[in-house]
Amino acid sequence: MVAVRSRLAAAMGVVALLVAVLTGTAAGAASAAPQTPQAPQTSKAPQASRTPQASRAAQGTAVAQDASGWICPGTPIPDGYVITSRGANGCNGAGSWYIQPAQSGLWICATSPIPPGYVLTLHTANGCNANIDTWFMELARDGQYVCAGSPIPSGYVLTGHISTGCGGIGIWYQQLARVGEYICPGVPIPAGFRADAFNASMCSGLGGWLLLAA
Repeated sequence: MVAVRSRLAAAMGVVALLVAVLTGTAAGAASAAPQTPQAPQTSKAPQASRTPQASRAAQGTAVAQDASGWICPGTPIPDGYVITSRGANGCNGAGSWYIQPAQSGLWICATSPIPPGYVLTLHTANGCNANIDTWFMELARDGQYVCAGSPIPSGYVLTGHISTGCGGIGIWYQQLARVGEYICPGVPIPAGFRADAFNASMCSGLGGWLLLAA
């Protein structure tokens, strides 16, 4: 299991959301961090026991697809599952993590994968039953503010920015891509579109590129 990202690292702009942060095509990790886009590119759980169930963790094998439960560090997390709590005394003192199926409206730990189609909309630095970074995960929808570093799902673009949102990390306004929108710098251009003229006043003063049909 990867080390827990600190709140300080998030504030310094270290992005730990893997490739999904920019492409929205793969699951990332829930350590979102502020981003400064550049130019456009085409393209809750029970208390942990001291020893989690051996069938789920001892052999380092994946937890069954239809079962939530505590796992030890290094255990593969099945597709579609997220980490929602930390048990400091689990796994004989190594610490354990509680996994459950992803759904909209969950707080997930900073070490959790983010399944495709989900975004991060809130942040706290002292959650996950362990005083570590924790993110509120929701299904993506049109007209939604997301935390800086949140994955950009396929077909969506960012069109506005507020630097003080999401606990000071910053938030971005996310919309479905449409002809005539101005998208913020650095946002991937969805299939079927192209970027045209640049307007320095768009994206809350960061500048924006006009989105046209390809």
